[in-house]
Amino acid sequence: MLVSFHDLAKLELNEAAQYYESESPGLGQAFITAVERCADEMVQYPEAGLVVRRSIRRRLIRGFPYALLYRVKPAGIRVLAVMNLKRRPAYWVGRS
Repeated sequence: MLVSFHDLAKLELNEAAQYYESESPGLGQAFITAVERCADEMVQYPEAGLVVRRSIRRRLIRGFPYALLYRVKPAGIRVLAVMNLKRRPAYWVGRS
């Protein structure tokens, strides 16, 4: 099963990694690694994420205040947002 990222989710991922890297060298890469681990877990257990809205699920990223919001589709998993859990909770609504 393939994992694809919405263009805005890619942007969110890169911005968060850059922020963490600016705070502490190596922390940005640790964030990317945590996101990759989370995506791997989604592939293994796609239905395990908490349903937050209709068919959209959420998996927390260990060690960081972020979550991946995703939808399971026949072609694979579509990540809609790399969401900071401390900011606007529904900003991603409308992405597909």
